[in-house]
Amino acid sequence: MSARWIRGAHAPICAVALCLLVAGPTFAQNADVGTDSTQPDEASSALTADAVNAADMDAGDAAMLRTQVLLDRVHFSPGEIDARGGTNTTRALAAFQRHQGLDASGELDARTWEALTAGNTPALVTHTLSAEDVAGPFAALPEDMMAQAEQASLGYETLLEALGERFHAAPALLRRLNPGTEFEAGAQILVPNIGEAAPLAEPARVVVSKSDSVVRLVDAQGEVYAQFPASTGTERDPLPIGEWTIDGVATDPTFHYNPDLFWDADPSHAKAVLPPGPNNPVGTVWIDLSKPHYGIHGTPEPQNIGKTQSHGCIRMTNWSARRVAEVVKPGMTAVLEE
Repeated sequence: MSARWIRGAHAPICAVALCLLVAGPTFAQNADVGTDSTQPDEASSALTADAVNAADMDAGDAAMLRTQVLLDRVHFSPGEIDARGGTNTTRALAAFQRHQGLDASGELDARTWEALTAGNTPALVTHTLSAEDVAGPFAALPEDMMAQAEQASLGYETLLEALGERFHAAPALLRRLNPGTEFEAGAQILVPNIGEAAPLAEPARVVVSKSDSVVRLVDAQGEVYAQFPASTGTERDPLPIGEWTIDGVATDPTFHYNPDLFWDADPSHAKAVLPPGPNNPVGTVWIDLSKPHYGIHGTPEPQNIGKTQSHGCIRMTNWSARRVAEVVKPGMTAVLEE
């Protein structure tokens, strides 16, 4: 992974070698990677607003979905909300429990459920699709880097992909929540209620944990008050452990691809500039670090965050990267730790 920050009269650009996710070690929980299809058991267990919003902690998928949405609202993100759970949800629960002064088991118990559901905030709400929501344009994108460089933008491929990112949800979950629904203007759909319970505060420092695969925001008293799943380096491209500073933020960055800086690049590739967009290899935001060629950024593959590795940089879902980008500033400390 390689990147550098370019400043000039125009919008900042991150010039990076490819930072795509790569296959990591096998995780016991790899089944939690959301798929884009509806399983037979899902069809028999409808996730209605009434079932989810009033779910008890032992209510199966309804309880899991309620848990994930409520964790997301208080800035302990489970990553892509899918009603399935897995490693990201377990880590989010453990961080929430520590924040609440509870036993950080990562398991949903009575005291954690009580703290999480206090206030009885609905986990699912109705959203009416507008003409703007469905306008697109939506188009399939080529996989080849050289072909991507020829596109006008790297936008969403489908409406469900766009809605999934907007509501922090797996596209398969949106279909499950809205069986038989035509996703068109005027349609009312059920979506996760991902509005913030409270504004996210500015941190004293940002901490990236390699072992836990998370980005944490830490206040001046050393308390972790927000946590987001992340994918970090590999043995070949390890996370640069140490204390660095944040140099700046670029939104909707272009991607300067240099195959010479990427160990497994296609030998037929040449240097190229890929246009911005949510399916850009670094997503919709780049947080530049003082360690040359490294940053915290988004991804075109939110379902993989925290479950696979990356070529050196710190990858987050686009929505989590944007939230962090909104509260950090140049000169702030970023600690990258084992």
